[in-house]
Amino acid sequence: MDDPFVVVGGDAAGLSAASKYRRENPDGDVLVFERGKWVSYAHCGTPYYVKGEVDRLTDLLSLSPEEAAERGIDLRREHEVVAVDTDAQAVTVDGNGEQFEQSYSDLLVATGAQAVTDPIPGSDRAMAFTMHGLDSAAAVRAALADPDEPAVDTSIEYVDAELVERYADRDPPDRVAVVGGGYVGIEMAEAFRAHGLETHVFQRGPHLLPQFGDAVCERVAEHLREQGVTVHLNTAVTELAGGDSVAAVVHEEGRVPVDLALVGIGIAPNTDLLDGTPVELGESGAVAVDEYGQTNVDTVYAAGDCSEDRHAVTGASTWVPLGLTANRAGRAIGQTVAGRPEPVGDVAGTAVVKAFELECGRAGLVHEERASDAGFDPVSVSIDAGSRSGYYPGGDETTVTLTADRPTGRVLGGSIVGRDRAAIRIDTLATALESDLTVAELERLDLAYAPPFSPVWDPILVAAKVLRGKLES
Repeated sequence: MDDPFVVVGGDAAGLSAASKYRRENPDGDVLVFERGKWVSYAHCGTPYYVKGEVDRLTDLLSLSPEEAAERGIDLRREHEVVAVDTDAQAVTVDGNGEQFEQSYSDLLVATGAQAVTDPIPGSDRAMAFTMHGLDSAAAVRAALADPDEPAVDTSIEYVDAELVERYADRDPPDRVAVVGGGYVGIEMAEAFRAHGLETHVFQRGPHLLPQFGDAVCERVAEHLREQGVTVHLNTAVTELAGGDSVAAVVHEEGRVPVDLALVGIGIAPNTDLLDGTPVELGESGAVAVDEYGQTNVDTVYAAGDCSEDRHAVTGASTWVPLGLTANRAGRAIGQTVAGRPEPVGDVAGTAVVKAFELECGRAGLVHEERASDAGFDPVSVSIDAGSRSGYYPGGDETTVTLTADRPTGRVLGGSIVGRDRAAIRIDTLATALESDLTVAELERLDLAYAPPFSPVWDPILVAAKVLRGKLES
């Protein structure tokens, strides 16, 4: 290949870009380097694989290497890009036991993010895990299974069989700890309880899922306790103690004996590859890009969990490492590099999470403090409303928090929590944010109504009605 479009990273953003580039430019060459074995997989599905709702790791693959080849993509797994020379427009690659140079016409950095374990000593002990990647998921599921009943198929080509077998030979745990009360922590607590394990969740702050606002946080904590999870709030973990293997979680006021610990305290963008290059990073530490995903270097793009995006409400750069963001940006960049420019799109931070029977959603600026910091004069309300007509069975109380800017009435963000199709309702709010709707305009939306699906006034509309009254009082 002479100067192909080179992509570093074979997951959501990288292979979306490569696929779209090939569709737009069938005669063009695209070369994807992936340092691992797994490509294009559903990271968000890993807790459900550990839980047992997903049978095989390969069920989480979106695009296999064979399918990538059928699309005309030159995908090279177990090839790590170790350096970038933007002047020469070339990358240095380690693969197949050798190092070589590969030139490029355009370069996409789609290196994703990595799980953070610092500053918790003992995170490197056996039976201490993160949930970042399919091999992590396979190791945890193997550790939970009885040695006589293997839970992971190690004949699958991509599976790290040595890692799996290391944990499959152990007796399964009775007590587990989840360090961190974010998305991964909540989902993994559910997975562990599904295996009948005594489960503790440690959160250093006062709330679980803090990005979702107080109304959601309080309801989630109460629900986890109802499900048998011991919730430790305002409890900073100082060490995962033990010998070769984790034996206890140590915190400021004591220790809790455990047999397994899952650390889910966050992720950090993988940008080390760009050290020493003129490519600029943003305040978050992720790569700074423009509306087309292009960096300050003309031929270099970035997308996915390693790059920033523009916030739909504030207009400022932000880092929102989520699946749709990565796929959408990668696809747009593939089209742009092929010669038909396409913006990567703004982000509103729209996210949903399942906490046992509760569904939680958020979008935009949920907290008044953040809205104030962004220059708005925020006003918020929280309301409870039924998810269906009161006389129709199956409904549940749904809590909606809505925030708006007082002088303009513009909707800034909000959250929702409930048991009955609450999460999907956040898409209405996300659309309002993308369209810069005011609270009055949101209240006037013609949303669908039928007793099995919604009351006449959808909970989002109820919140808008109440907030409008507050704004006008």
